[in-house]
Amino acid sequence: MTSPLPSFSPASVLDLAPVVPVVVVEDAADAVPLARALVAGGLPAIEVTLRTPAALPAIRAIAAEVPDAVVGAGTVLSPAHVVDSVAAGARFLVSPGWTDALLAAMAASGVPFLPGVSTTSEVVALLERGVREMKFFPAQAAGGTAYLKSLAGPLPQARFCPTGGIGPDSAPQYLALPNVGCVGGSWMLPADAVAARDWGRVERLAREAAGLRP
Repeated sequence: MTSPLPSFSPASVLDLAPVVPVVVVEDAADAVPLARALVAGGLPAIEVTLRTPAALPAIRAIAAEVPDAVVGAGTVLSPAHVVDSVAAGARFLVSPGWTDALLAAMAASGVPFLPGVSTTSEVVALLERGVREMKFFPAQAAGGTAYLKSLAGPLPQARFCPTGGIGPDSAPQYLALPNVGCVGGSWMLPADAVAARDWGRVERLAREAAGLRP
């Protein structure tokens, strides 16, 4: 049995679970059973990416019907995305990158947010603006664990959720780093399992992912 999470937005997405599932919803009808399977497996923070027309309805359904889930919006690219996502019930926001306009909109949203970075200069720019929690994307392509390890010395105040190319074999290496709070990934949502609506398999894979922190 899962423990109810608070209804307010979390202070930090990075501390909810070792893995944040990155979800692309093609059919909004799948959103609630999919979210229930992830939560039952121990992954309450769920990032629904704004890559399909079903994304906002999916966020709305999860927020209304899965109280133990902390649903967020990913691939947030504009101030309009911020407004629409929060109106749908998103409790955190994730972007692959950031601009000043997007950052201002996310900061004004009232919910936690993880702006995306892939360079040291972007990290420093966010720290200068008072942002200490970030998405590192695309993690594997941008330098992986070696890059993040190098950042920990000069920029220990920055914490990251690496996403992009991470799987169950590499996730523990990221999670062992002092500046990584969690990782994002979609390996617990294989396409064939979602297509078959095999939520039991999704729950099993989620449970394995929830136990990956070293």
